This record gives sequence, C-alpha cells and structure tokens, in this order.
Amino acid sequence: MSLKPSVTRVTGHLSQAAAVERAAKAGMLDKGNAGNGAPDGDADKNSKDNSMLTVLIAVGANFLIAIAKTVVAFMTGSASMIAEAAHSWADTGNGTLLIVAEKKSVKPADTSHPLGYGKESYVWSMIAAFGVFTAGAIVSIYTGIKEWNAPEGETNYTIAFIVLAVAFVLEGISLMQAYRESKKHGEAMNISALGYVVDTSNPTLRGVFFEDLAAVTGLVIAAIGMGLHAYTGQPFWDALGSIIVGVLLGAVAIFLISRNRDFLVGLKVSDSMHEYVLSELNAHPDIDSVSYLHLEWVGPKKMFMVAAVDIAGNKLEEQVAHKFELIENQFRANPIFQEAVLTLSVPGAPILQPSKTS
Repeated sequence: MSLKPSVTRVTGHLSQAAAVERAAKAGMLDKGNAGNGAPDGDADKNSKDNSMLTVLIAVGANFLIAIAKTVVAFMTGSASMIAEAAHSWADTGNGTLLIVAEKKSVKPADTSHPLGYGKESYVWSMIAAFGVFTAGAIVSIYTGIKEWNAPEGETNYTIAFIVLAVAFVLEGISLMQAYRESKKHGEAMNISALGYVVDTSNPTLRGVFFEDLAAVTGLVIAAIGMGLHAYTGQPFWDALGSIIVGVLLGAVAIFLISRNRDFLVGLKVSDSMHEYVLSELNAHPDIDSVSYLHLEWVGPKKMFMVAAVDIAGNKLEEQVAHKFELIENQFRANPIFQEAVLTLSVPGAPILQPSKTS
C-alpha cells in the first residue's frame, strides 16, 4: 500500500470495550476513554490541553521567579542566587520553546510530510534542553568558580531566603501539576509517575517535569550554600552551591537531549503496546495471521504502523486492496495512529503471535 496522509474517516472499530481496556493498560489511551469504543478526538484534545496548561503554569511561575531572583542577586551578590536567576531565565525561555514545540507538532499531515509534524516537538524540545545546559549550567558553574575565592563581605541574606521560599512554593505548584499529569497517565499503564515521564513520547511533559524537579532541588542547594556562607563566613560555600546547581542542570539537560534524540532517530514502542496492536490485528475478522509488525513513534502519542498480514479467504487483488484500505482506516480512526500501512505476508513467512494474553 502507498503511504499517504492520515485520514480521519471512521469505517469501523478495532474492537469492543475489552480491547479498549487493553489499550488503556498498554498506555495507548487515557482512562477516560475506556468503554467508549475507539478513542475520540475530544479525549485527545483534552490531553493536549492539559499538557499545554502544564507548560503555561511552568512558564508563568519561572518568569515571576526569574525577576525576583535577578533583583536579589544584584542586591546580595550571592553566587548561588546568580546561578538560580540564570536557571529561572533559562527555564522561562525553554518553556517558551516547549510551547512552540506543542504548536508545531500538531500541524496535520500533508503531501510533503505524510507522517505529520509530530517530530517537530522533539526538535524544539532538544533545543530547549540545550538551552538549559548553555544558559543555566555554564553560567552557574562559571559563577561558582569565579566567586570561589571572593573576599568576605557583609551580606544580609534575609531577602534572598524569602525569595527562595516563595520560588520553592511556585516551582512546587508547577511540579505538582506536571506530577499529576504524569500520574494520571502512569496509572493507566500500571507504572509510577516517574516511570511514565521517563518513557513517555510526550517531550513537553518530560521537559517541564524534570526542569521543575531540578528547579526545586536547585533551590534547596542554593539555600544550603547561602546558609553555610552566612553561618561560617566562608564565601566558598555559596560558590560551591552555584557549582552544584550547574552540575545538576547539566545532568538534566544531557538526559533530556538524550531522550529527544532517541525519539528523533526512531524509537520503537513499548512491548506492551506492541503486544496490544499485534493482538488487535490477530483478532480482526478479516486477518488470518500477521508475519511482520513495525511500530515507531513519530510524535507525541503518535505511532506509525507497518504490518504484513494474510487476509482471510481467497480474494482477488482488487478485493484485497479494498480490504486493506478498510482495515487501515479503522486503525487511523484511533488518534494514537498517525499512519497505518498493510501489505501481504510472504508465503511461508513465520507467523507472529502475542507472547502473553492482554
């Protein structure tokens, strides 16, 4: 079959409620879709809206925090506070890039991009992650090294601690929003929120979650560094805090870049999703067997499927082509499939069977 832009025409359902429940367990659907047959566009739209809300909350919180930290950094000259200010400005810029990623990735497929623009999300998310490394990690480490042997001065950190406390609350709110979103989807897959956010095909949620987690951790480190500086009178504690924050940001950035790279070069779906799709193909009344199945992420919650199958009965070529089109459209009706392509199995090819009962 030829590859062409996905269509939204619904010509049937893959299966009934039991199959939908298996899809939810495989992580293909949100729990809210269970029992509704093929997942509808409203649920998919709600998932995107929640993801965008998570980003907007993070950007708003980071912008307010960045302004406050910058003012206090100039007032106190604290290396840790300078590092935190750089961190917040970087997160604000990165959040803006994640919004761009969300907008560009939902552009519908066309003749020049038959698999859609989903991978735009990984491109912009990688740029955002690189921004964390350059604007956050390098500035923080450089400031810490520069201030390591700085002469002791009279500094009142009271206002700095107040700002850090407020920032902790705001960053915590943003982190909890990302955590709730991750937990909701993780429960459908019987995994933890952290496990979901690490493996999810949604780079926006992963970026916000780990940037917020790094922000909350960085605030604690900065507070400890400034506290030890104030208590001992030794400025190197403050500088050390800045360096540690920089290393933390660098580690997060490298992780996010690595995950986005995985999806850009073509990452296969999880075994549970592979098992689900294979079972749905085998359960289809017009398919006798499956000899080949390729499933690849081509965007946030968007898969590309290629399968070699044996059509039930002895049909003419024209009838087989029509049946392929019918089955392909049934899969395309599920929002998680960006494109589905079927071809005939080679005679005598080994038959694929689910390794476990879903």
